[in-house]
Amino acid sequence: MALDKERKQEIIRQWQRAADDTGSPEVQIALLTERINRLAEHLRVHKKDKHSRRGLLLLHGKRRRLLRYLARVNLTRYKEVIEALGIRDIFGALRAAARAAEQAQREQQTQQGQEVAAN
Repeated sequence: MALDKERKQEIIRQWQRAADDTGSPEVQIALLTERINRLAEHLRVHKKDKHSRRGLLLLHGKRRRLLRYLARVNLTRYKEVIEALGIRDIFGALRAAARAAEQAQREQQTQQGQEVAAN
């Protein structure tokens, strides 16, 4: 289920942020997603392969931790990654950010209304 060298280099080139970047969260998430997809395809054919299923769960957990980190550190990059790779927003980070932006906008509108009423 390992990635061949050419495919791995292609994914790294696609997601790297600098010329020598191989370990950024985006690169790691993209590589894990490719491995998860290949392993899931293997498990569709070999349904009783429990050892590979455990490996899939471990990879999925690692990708989930990296996604959570990326959502916490940089929400725009998180959004770009999940849209490009076709991953669901399982943390609700985008919904939470949208709610916070709406609330900030409402607070700004009420402050402006109070300033107009005071004048």
